[in-house]
Amino acid sequence: MNMTHYMGLLADNQPWNLIIFMAIPVICAETLAISEFAILFTRNLDGTLRKVNRVVGIFAGLYFTGIFIYLMKTAYIPLTVSGEWKGWIDVVAVTFYLLGIVPFLGMALLDLGIIFRNKTVEEKLKIHAIFVSIFLVVAHVAMIFGMVDPALGSGASSGHDMMNM
Repeated sequence: MNMTHYMGLLADNQPWNLIIFMAIPVICAETLAISEFAILFTRNLDGTLRKVNRVVGIFAGLYFTGIFIYLMKTAYIPLTVSGEWKGWIDVVAVTFYLLGIVPFLGMALLDLGIIFRNKTVEEKLKIHAIFVSIFLVVAHVAMIFGMVDPALGSGASSGHDMMNM
């Protein structure tokens, strides 16, 4: 099957690319989502769980910033300049993956006290929860489009032989 550049990245250099580009960001997002729910329901705004949530938010933002810079330099810009995208599905998969920088970096900046300084603790918690939600949405869009055969959106042959199935 023809793969998007997103899935190709995850499939290469096993298991390291899968760990670096998928597992670590997703584990961070899941940790943030679960701890966010617990914090919202318990209203324990200064306990251990909030500290873990804050540390993971900062780590995820800085970590994903590194991924973003690396992939922009080595993949996104070169693919765009050379016209080597495999169609719109490929572009959507990679673009939505890279859009994870917005919520992850936003969380890190919020947790570091760089943005939204004048907001109350509860307002910051709401903004943090929104950032987590945005990351989960863009990551899932990237995963879904990443698993689609990019030939479906480019008019090229999918590489499947229906008779051999």
